[in-house]
Amino acid sequence: MGVPESLAERMSMAEQHEYLRARYSRRTMIRGGAVTIGAVTGGVFVPGTAARAATRSAVPTQGAPRAEHVDGSLVAPFGRHLAFGDDPRTEISVSWQVPVAVKKPFIRIGAHPQDLSRRIDAEVRTLFTPAGVGASGNHTQYYVHAKLTHLKPGRTYYYGVGHAGFDPAEPHLLGTLGTFTTAPAHKVPFTFTAFGDEGVGYHGLANNSLLLGQNPAFHLHAGDIAYADPAGQGKTADTGFDSRVWDQFLAQTESVAKSVPWMPAYGNHDMEAWYAPSGYGGEEARWNLPDNGPDKKNLPGVYSFVYGNTAVISLDANDVSFEIPANLGVSGGTQTKWLEGRLKKYRAAKDIDFIVVFFHHCAYCTSTAHASEGGVRQEWVPLFEKYTVDLVINGHNHQYERTDVIKAGKVTRKLPIGGTAYPESDGVVYVTAGAAGRSLYAFSAPQSYEGHENEVESVASFVNTKDGKQNETVAWSRVRYLDYSFLRVDVKPAPKGRHATLTVRGIAETGEQVDHFTVARRAK
Repeated sequence: MGVPESLAERMSMAEQHEYLRARYSRRTMIRGGAVTIGAVTGGVFVPGTAARAATRSAVPTQGAPRAEHVDGSLVAPFGRHLAFGDDPRTEISVSWQVPVAVKKPFIRIGAHPQDLSRRIDAEVRTLFTPAGVGASGNHTQYYVHAKLTHLKPGRTYYYGVGHAGFDPAEPHLLGTLGTFTTAPAHKVPFTFTAFGDEGVGYHGLANNSLLLGQNPAFHLHAGDIAYADPAGQGKTADTGFDSRVWDQFLAQTESVAKSVPWMPAYGNHDMEAWYAPSGYGGEEARWNLPDNGPDKKNLPGVYSFVYGNTAVISLDANDVSFEIPANLGVSGGTQTKWLEGRLKKYRAAKDIDFIVVFFHHCAYCTSTAHASEGGVRQEWVPLFEKYTVDLVINGHNHQYERTDVIKAGKVTRKLPIGGTAYPESDGVVYVTAGAAGRSLYAFSAPQSYEGHENEVESVASFVNTKDGKQNETVAWSRVRYLDYSFLRVDVKPAPKGRHATLTVRGIAETGEQVDHFTVARRAK
C-alpha cells in the first residue's frame, strides 16, 4: 500500500509524499464511518480526512497496530479542551483524548448537571506515529471531538464526555463534568488572556493556575504550544520529536481549557514535518478550530471570530517567516489577501470596536534570540496600520516586551506604563508575550517594567530578512521584563460618542503586575 519499491528508488521523500497524497484520496482513507488521519511510508506521514460520528473503531494506517477495544469502564477521558466555532455565540467544539481505542464516544450536554439528557455522538481522529519518527516507539493517539451548534448566546452549559462503559451522567462520575459559556449576543465587558511558548513543565502549570483566577472568556495561545518537536525547524531532520509530549500538554492545560476556549495560533515548533500537509496533520487531529480561514488544508491555524465588540484574528506566521523558512510561502499569498478582507470587514462593522491580531513570530521585539521577523513587517504590518489594528500579540521570544505606538517603523506616541494609545490616529501597539513556560531568553538592554522603570533612548537589535539578519537600532522598546508572565486584557464597551477601552496588563507568574496600558477607540 506504500510507494512501489521500483518508484521509491527514483523518488525524493517529497515526491513520495505527493504520490501517496494523490493515491490515498478522501474516499479510500475513510471506511465504514471510521476516522483515519494518516498512512505512513518511508517516515513520511500522510493524513486523510476526518469523518463524523466514529461509532466504530478507527481503521489503522499502514504499519500501525490494529486497534483493540478495551472495557470502556476502565478508561477515563482526559485532556479536555474547548474552542469556539465560527460563531462563538452559538458554537463550541469540545475535544478530548482517550488513552486507548474505545467504542461509541459521545458528549452529554445540558443546562444543569442533573440534566444531561441530550447525548451527541463524537468524532475520533486517530493519529499514529511509528517507531523511528522521534523518541518513542509506535504510538497511537485518539483525539475525540464534538462540535455543538444552535446554542443560546450568553448561556452557561454543563457537559460530560464519555464512551461505551463510561457515562458521565452516572452519579459516581458527576465529578468529571465541565462547563462552558457561549459569547454574549450584545456588547458587554469581558476579559481574555494570552501568552505563547508554553510547553510542559512547572512554569506552564503556574501560569495556568493564574489564568483561571482572571476568569477569562477565552485564552489566546500565540504559538509554540507543546514543544513535542524541540528543534522547531519544521523538517523531518528535526531531532528529539516525541508525540507523547502532547498527551502531557493537554493534561496540563485541562484545568483551564475544559471551561475556557483555548484558541491557538501555530508557531515554528508546531510544524511537525512528519505529518502532512505542511506539517500540520497532527495539529488537525488535536484541534477543532473555526473553519473560516483561507486554506484549511495548508493553514488550519488561520481563522477569526468575534466576541462581543472585539474581532480576533489568528494568523500563521510560518507562511511569511524568513528566519525559519520551512513553510515560507505555503499559502501562495492567500493568507495575506484573506487578512486584508477580514480587516476591511471588521473595521466597517458597526458592532465591532476593536480588532486584536495574534500570531507567533514577532513584528517588533529586541530579544537576543529571534528579535523581529522581517516577513511579518513586509506582509502584514502595512495592513495593521491601514486598518488601525488595536493590539498585536506575539510569542516566539521567551520574554515580555511591549512597544510604544508605532507607524511605519517609527514611534508616533510614547506609551509609558499606565498610558493610553489611540490607534485611529497614532498607530499600533505590539506585545511579545512569549514567557508562558519555556526557558527564558535575554535582552541586550536593561529590563524596564512597572515599579522598576529604566528608560533608554535606543536599543540595539536585529530583524530577520530574506538576506539574513540585519542589525538595527530601535527607539520603540518601552517595557522589557525577563521572567514568566502572561497577558490579561479587559474589554469595556462604551455608549455611543464615548471611548471603548482595552486595558492590557502584563502579569508575572508571581501575580505581580509588570505593565499596564490602555487602548481607546471612540465607540461607533
